[in-house]
Amino acid sequence: MRFARIAAFCAASVITLAAPAFAQTPYDGNWQVTIVTKSGSCEPTASSLLTVADGKITAPGANVSGTIGREGLVKVSINGAYANGQLSGNAGSGKWNGASAGIPCSGRWEASRQ
Repeated sequence: MRFARIAAFCAASVITLAAPAFAQTPYDGNWQVTIVTKSGSCEPTASSLLTVADGKITAPGANVSGTIGREGLVKVSINGAYANGQLSGNAGSGKWNGASAGIPCSGRWEASRQ
């Protein structure tokens, strides 16, 4: 009986040690994102470096909240603009919409892993 308990404890310890220390998604890392305005009076183009950690998107000095799913589906809000799209491997693209001085604008974005 005692041997069975020791064996169970050792098996549980090996499983715990094999588990990763933190969760990661395939898209974690730094991404250079370029947005292009197609309609409205927002900046014609803008570029930003975003960081993805455990599927959550952040950027220094920006009000960012969003996620990237394991399959690369992007949903993000950046300084009041909303974007969605798809990442695959080391690149991705999608659409965004927002406003400048209350006037709607929209366009496309492209991203590449750095």
